[in-house]
Amino acid sequence: MGNDAIRITDARTDAQYELPLFKGAVRAMELRKIKTGPDDFGMMTYDPAFLNTASCQSAITFIDGDRGILRYRGYPIEQLAQHCTYLEVAYLLLNGELPTAAELKEWVGAVTYHTMIHETTKKFLEGFRYDAHPMAMFVSTVAALATVYPDARNVLDGNVRALQIQRLIGKVPTIAAYCYRHSLGYPYVYPDNDLAYTENFMNMLWRMMERRYQVNPVLARALDVLFILHADHEQNCSTNVMRAVGSSQADPFLSTAASAAALSGPLHGGANEEVLKMLDEIGSKQNIPAYIEKVKSGQCKLMGFGHRVYKNFDPRASIIKWTAEQVFEVVGRNPKLDIALELERIALEDEYFIKRKLYPNVDFYSGIIYQAMGFKPEMFTVLFAIPRTVGWLAQWQEMITDPEQKIARPRQIYVGHEARDVVPMSKRTSGALIPSD
Repeated sequence: MGNDAIRITDARTDAQYELPLFKGAVRAMELRKIKTGPDDFGMMTYDPAFLNTASCQSAITFIDGDRGILRYRGYPIEQLAQHCTYLEVAYLLLNGELPTAAELKEWVGAVTYHTMIHETTKKFLEGFRYDAHPMAMFVSTVAALATVYPDARNVLDGNVRALQIQRLIGKVPTIAAYCYRHSLGYPYVYPDNDLAYTENFMNMLWRMMERRYQVNPVLARALDVLFILHADHEQNCSTNVMRAVGSSQADPFLSTAASAAALSGPLHGGANEEVLKMLDEIGSKQNIPAYIEKVKSGQCKLMGFGHRVYKNFDPRASIIKWTAEQVFEVVGRNPKLDIALELERIALEDEYFIKRKLYPNVDFYSGIIYQAMGFKPEMFTVLFAIPRTVGWLAQWQEMITDPEQKIARPRQIYVGHEARDVVPMSKRTSGALIPSD
């Protein structure tokens, strides 16, 4: 046996199988060779929540969770956050390389051209209730764009894909801002194409009666950095949805809406809101030790700590912590930051959390920053969805052009009844599987 294969002995039959390795992994279909007899379907893997299953090859994002490394197209996230704008990083994720000055100018112009949304889409937004959740509005409106741009269905045409990508990246900040204004009962503000990406977003959010909205450059840069940190994160829940829905050749607007729906859950994009709730529950620094004890006893969770992938410090957390300090110099210090810093200090010195490798993740500080900038918690996930749209689209484009990819169709292990006959109504007994309220 060479270094590019593994040998398995089936204890049921004593048969031996040599399975070739593909880039250090076993292709799942190779396991189908392992059978107890000719009528046997063959071996499958059982992996709830995809804890150890690679569903694709990707050249977009690299994560080493044990060493706390995150790279986009090979570039460390720390360098991108320090030296690049969000639209530079968006270009990188989609095209594989950072743009030249000429390429960036053309790219920014293309995205900016598509920031407006159709007036009928604006009326669609106006149909939501005054108290509609911004994330539900965002998901629905992105999906509705599929009716505005029917050409998007031709997903196998590279030029068509490129146009829809530009449309989505340009329009999601506008949709997000309109969702925010709708929740406040304010009139919508049209995009100002003389402003940069995040500056224009802030203009659409917060402009009132002034002739020209004056963007604070520190806050604009902080939002740009937050967008860079959230742009992509490998095969997470919402990205998996993007690839699964996109594998049916659904158009990118519907696929993006599905991904945003996945992001809306509290275990994914809503985690930073849960951090704020936790900090509110703690209330003050002197209450932290008691809360830590509640966490250890299993009465509650330490939100914003730990990650499915990172078993070390989330590299985004240190960047976002620095960003928080810049924001608070402008807007004033949020007392929640002092609670968060003390909570982080105590947890990182406690053997309980060290042993379990529970380190702060990106959600621990992002919610505090968003709140300090004036956003309500219900907007946090929408703010996550804006930059993640480019990551979803990069992954979708990669999937569409990958010749190995087919429509997603996982297997299951059936645990229900064996074959049985229908019993006449008069002879049936109650056997409801779902308990009534």
